[in-house]
Amino acid sequence: MNWRARAMTAVLAALLAAWTSTTRAQAPEGRDDTAQTATVILVAAPNLTDASYRRSVIIVTPTEGDRHIGIIINRPTRRSLSSLFPDHAPSRAVVEPVYFGGPMASGALFAIARGDRGLKGSVPLINGLTLALAATAVDNIIESTPNEARYYVGSVQWQPGELRQELRRGLWDVLEADPSLVFSADPEHLWSQLSHQARGTMAMAEALPRILEGEREVSVWEPIKAHRRR
Repeated sequence: MNWRARAMTAVLAALLAAWTSTTRAQAPEGRDDTAQTATVILVAAPNLTDASYRRSVIIVTPTEGDRHIGIIINRPTRRSLSSLFPDHAPSRAVVEPVYFGGPMASGALFAIARGDRGLKGSVPLINGLTLALAATAVDNIIESTPNEARYYVGSVQWQPGELRQELRRGLWDVLEADPSLVFSADPEHLWSQLSHQARGTMAMAEALPRILEGEREVSVWEPIKAHRRR
């Protein structure tokens, strides 16, 4: 649509300047390879320092051929949808700001909407969440239920095998996808919350073999208590 193309050309450079980068960080080998066939939440590991992904939380889903697409869900910008599309009247109804969704496909607008929409140009993420990829699907959401979705400029995309490699390098912690995380009331603190949760879970997992083998006397809650003390 002409209104979309004109507006995106005018404002995208300024909107994305603080976030854009294309080189992924490296981390030590050794983390389990998961998240290959289901929609999950990826939480950037503390040693991931690349500007585009540092302290990011991404909802990611597999596509065809071992590819994956994700949207960063914890980076609201200061721009409203109506400021991006001033000639599009339905955009004025959207209350929340536009989010930075990732450094790839930076000329595109995506939406994650509540409900199973069944729209052409969209994919289901989990029960109760739909990712709108095509402009027509995003427009349908804006024009029908504008505040039942969040809107994102850009995305994160993995070519075949890339996500598998990044997981093995320890770039990401993997958590179960939950709509409440996508629509968090405090997205800017979401990384801290989930990173602590992931670290506590890892500490528990590392202690369980010693507990089960009787290697030492330890309370089952000791790893969690130790994590909280930190």
